[in-house]
Amino acid sequence: MPLKTPITIDKTGVEWHRSEGLVPYLSAVAAMEDRAERIARGEAPEAIWLLEHPPLYTAGTSAKPADLTDPDRFPVYPSRRGGQYTYHGPGQRVVYVMLDAGKRGRDVRRFVQQLEAWVIATLAEFNVTGEIREGRVGVWVTRDDKPLTAAGQPAEDKIAAIGIRLRKWISFHGISINVEPDLEHFSGIVPCGITEHGVTSLVDLGLPVGMDDLDVALRRCFARTF
Repeated sequence: MPLKTPITIDKTGVEWHRSEGLVPYLSAVAAMEDRAERIARGEAPEAIWLLEHPPLYTAGTSAKPADLTDPDRFPVYPSRRGGQYTYHGPGQRVVYVMLDAGKRGRDVRRFVQQLEAWVIATLAEFNVTGEIREGRVGVWVTRDDKPLTAAGQPAEDKIAAIGIRLRKWISFHGISINVEPDLEHFSGIVPCGITEHGVTSLVDLGLPVGMDDLDVALRRCFARTF
C-alpha cells in the first residue's frame, strides 16, 4: 500500500498525505517502512501521513504483558516503535512522520522534543495547554475540573501519544492526538504503563474540534517547529 498522491508539498519539501476512512494497521506499517527506505536511498522526499485506524492496540518495545488487561477486545499488534501499549481507533488523528533526522542534527532526544513541541503548539491553537512530564511519555493536560488525586495533586489526563522508530536516521511511526475517540476503548490496556492518570480528548475537554480543524493546525505549527 504505497502512499497516495500528496495533498500538498510544504515549503520545506515535505509531502503531506491524508487518507480518508480507516486504514488497516499492517498496511500502514508496510507503507511507512517502504517510504522510509526510499527516503534513506534518496529516492523520495520526506512525508507526513494523516490517517485513522480501526480500533486496535499496539505494543511498543517496552510493553509489559500485564498492561494488556483485555487481550481479546481488539486486535493487538507488536510494534517496533518505542513505548508501551497504546490504542488507535476512529476519532483519533494518527500522524506518521517519515522525516530525515540525520539532516536534522542526528540528535534523537532533540528530534523527540521537536515532536512534543509540535503537538503542544498544535493544541495551543485550540487554547489547550499541553505539557510534558518527566518520566511520562506523551503530552498531558491538567484537569482543574476533576477532583484532586489521592496524593493531593491536580488530576492530569493524556491527550497525545508519541512513539517513533529510526532506521538509517529516517523516522517512522509518530504521534497520535485524541480528537473524539471512544475513551472507554482505552480501558483494555494500561496506556503507556501509567495507572494513576487518565486519558482525554479535545471533544472531552468541551471543544467542538474536528479532524479538519486539527489537520490545519498541524500543518501551520509544523512549519514553526521544524
